[in-house]
Amino acid sequence: MPRFSIVVPSHGVAGRLSLALDSVLAQSFGDFEVIPVCDAPDAPGADVAAGYAGRDRRVTVVHSPAPDGLAGARNTGLRAATGGHVLFLDGDDVLVPGALAALAARLEAVGEADVLYFEHERVPWWEGEPVNPAAAVLAGTPAGAFSPDRAPRLTGVTLPAWSAAYRRAFLAEEDIAFPGGHFTDIGFGGRAALRARRVAVLRTVVVRHHVRRQGNRLSLPGEHHNELLDQCELVLTRAAELGVPAERRGPLFEQLFAAVLKTAAHPGRLPAGRRAFFRRASLLYRRHRPAGYRAPGGSLGVQHRLLASGSYAAFRALRAANRRAARAAALLPRPRGLRTRLRYAADLRLPIDENLVVYCAYWGRGYACNPAAIHAKARELAPHLRAVFLVEPDAVGSMPGDVEYAVIGSRKYWRVLARAKYLVNNANFADAVVKRPGSVHLQTQHGTPLKKMGADQSTYPVVAAATGSIARLLARVDRWDYNLTSNRHSTQMWESAFPGAHETLEYGYPRNDVYCTASAADVARVRGELGVPDGKKALLYAPTHRDYATGFASGLDLAEFCEAIGDEYVVLLRAHYFYDRGPGRRGGGRIIDVTGHRSSEDVCLAADALITDYSSIMFDYANLDRPIVVYADDWDVYRETRGVYFDLMECPPGRVARTPGELAAVFRDGAWADERAAALRAAFRERFCQFDDGRAAERVVRRVLLGEPPESIPPVTPLAQRVPAPAAATLVRS
Repeated sequence: MPRFSIVVPSHGVAGRLSLALDSVLAQSFGDFEVIPVCDAPDAPGADVAAGYAGRDRRVTVVHSPAPDGLAGARNTGLRAATGGHVLFLDGDDVLVPGALAALAARLEAVGEADVLYFEHERVPWWEGEPVNPAAAVLAGTPAGAFSPDRAPRLTGVTLPAWSAAYRRAFLAEEDIAFPGGHFTDIGFGGRAALRARRVAVLRTVVVRHHVRRQGNRLSLPGEHHNELLDQCELVLTRAAELGVPAERRGPLFEQLFAAVLKTAAHPGRLPAGRRAFFRRASLLYRRHRPAGYRAPGGSLGVQHRLLASGSYAAFRALRAANRRAARAAALLPRPRGLRTRLRYAADLRLPIDENLVVYCAYWGRGYACNPAAIHAKARELAPHLRAVFLVEPDAVGSMPGDVEYAVIGSRKYWRVLARAKYLVNNANFADAVVKRPGSVHLQTQHGTPLKKMGADQSTYPVVAAATGSIARLLARVDRWDYNLTSNRHSTQMWESAFPGAHETLEYGYPRNDVYCTASAADVARVRGELGVPDGKKALLYAPTHRDYATGFASGLDLAEFCEAIGDEYVVLLRAHYFYDRGPGRRGGGRIIDVTGHRSSEDVCLAADALITDYSSIMFDYANLDRPIVVYADDWDVYRETRGVYFDLMECPPGRVARTPGELAAVFRDGAWADERAAALRAAFRERFCQFDDGRAAERVVRRVLLGEPPESIPPVTPLAQRVPAPAAATLVRS
């Protein structure tokens, strides 16, 4: 039997789960088992957990359905545990070095304890000093193991479940498990403290809790705050049944109702039903108030007396001024220009148009990318919806004639933004846009992250300077309701790059649907539009932007490259969209500049192979299962200045060349399309083409715009069953 069992729920923390597991497996004290709890075998955290289980026999993965919540996940892990003491570690938290050794030594010193409480640090997600709230709670407790009667203020309800180690046999004997619903730590911790016979304290930090940017889930608004009263009633009723003396019930009562009053006084937590919450809390207060209990002094004491008397009107009046000030600040619009501000503010008071969808792509560059693909599918599946695309003035000419648009900054622009039910963007809307209650914001993204993004850019000075205020970026993230991903890697990376309370949709990128639905005729049509000569192999050269460079400067002389590889090839040059100089083809002969072509998807369909450096286009192009060659002439510089999420040189999508000569040789000797290149591409597709099966747009429209439940959304077709759009040429070794 191992000394410790560490249960680690993984829901919603796949991007940081590896940190938690690493912190456990790196402990100097090795007599333990760690039990990651995943929603399902195909859940985001399951891939991470399975990898650890395959490398270390002390890791045992179990599954608990997501609807069972945190309580269900912990109870499932508890049932699987075999250790002497059980610890519960959140998936985005870590054990400090030496933590298990310190726990084992303390238990050895005090003898077996039903509960061993310990300190923890709360680490701010961005900047600031860590705090140790448990230190004050544990201060003044007896030195050795002791009966809970000797420390009446140690009630178990003010410490999270991951701030204690529990004797597993004790939990089983007393039938103590996590009660369902929210605020489960209160019910579990309170009941454990009430039933424990011997407890002890370790005045050492054991867990480092990483505070999420969006804060504790329990702080978000919603009806779930009523479940706080359920947990309080559960603990107080159990205390009464056990005949707990008043000396212990007083502190327990006071700590529970401190949490209740904090919720009752917080307008953002209970957007509706505050009066009913207050009345039920008042009944609980009067029913369970210990004999001789004296309310605290000051403002908190006033709130206690109002709650005891059931005076909701007076309680509401006490907080009304602060609520009005907070509400006014939250709704203050800030577009430029007094007249625009006044009109926008007036439009925000009008009802939301339930059938209005506003789309925007690449900060108004036109009808493109995921927003355009969603718009096209919505016309088919939701024709009742009115759609308006937001575009810059110089993009108006490229808009399809049958698509309604609004010029950014115009009166119509602000009016549709104020009234739209749905807002869809692959970048972000202006800072001045207000997230109205009831509106739905969908962030579609526009690529799979190789380079660092969002908040993860902050440690790279060159990139951070160009990005602007990270705080403003994250304020925009707070408007998102949904964030779209095309693979599990993106799901995990977006979690740290764009921390927020939004829901992740693993539906694939709608713009990539065409890679599974286009026909040979579509490919031939696009090649004709781009001017690709019949019988030629088209190589798409798509380099990415360099944050440390000014302007577009290809590291490859395309004329010399074409001369070196032979005249059977033409090159389609597509620079980063930062350098788009408008529609039309530039260059001549064997070099066709397609930077200004509206659709990158069309350009990919036309190409028989892709040459890129570190552009995210490689992830999209891999859906076509055509050769990819990486030209990495400055990888080391790019990696150090831009920051990357993984080493592309370790898992490239095909052959890698470091110099112009190496690149030309790859095409001259046919290595670009040989068996080794195909094997690299297959592994890359397995990792990064998980959800792009041709039905992503349908899934998004049904879930977001039509409100269909998740269980009715079409499942993702397995990679092996997909048929990519055909290439124009049959690729054989030259």
